[in-house]
Amino acid sequence: MNTPIQPLAFTSPYAWVFWAVFLLVYVPEFRLIARARPVPGQTSDRSMIFIMLLGWIGFPVAFAVAAWSNFVLVRHQKMWFWLGIGLLLLGSALRRHCFKMLGSYFTANVKVADDQTVIKEGAYRWVRHPSYTGGMLMYLGTGLALTNWLSVLVMVILGGLGYAYRVRVEERALASALGQSYREYMQRTKRFVPFIF
Repeated sequence: MNTPIQPLAFTSPYAWVFWAVFLLVYVPEFRLIARARPVPGQTSDRSMIFIMLLGWIGFPVAFAVAAWSNFVLVRHQKMWFWLGIGLLLLGSALRRHCFKMLGSYFTANVKVADDQTVIKEGAYRWVRHPSYTGGMLMYLGTGLALTNWLSVLVMVILGGLGYAYRVRVEERALASALGQSYREYMQRTKRFVPFIF
């Protein structure tokens, strides 16, 4: 039986930092999801529902297991905490950069506007889905800030599954709507990490 211990994210003064950063980076995400509700007569995007479902499972599980002592990142715990906070902020900054680059094309639901073109500026010059890279950095950062490797695994695996499904749906829609220009862009760029993956 694991003996619960208090993770840094649940003890002062670290808790103040963790929750301030957590709200700063995730509140805009919740607003984006709230705007994604389909209008009457419009079908809902299943990839968004899938990501939301995994998030509803992932966050409470990651927070619940954070106090399990067998999985706590004991060595250099403060370093892991601050690295997690840094990744949360970095991932959020990348997501906000993507909001700016895509403008009205950045939506929670997968849909292609009639006048949409292939965006190749900013982070999109290097990877096709930098916003999802940012999202994964946020998930990784959340787990590390909880200083528990099981929390890290829960967040990264569930987040990764959600984004993997979302990318398949999104790339199919974009290739169909934007045609050869998007297919050429797919050949020239990686999905998440420049030159690697």
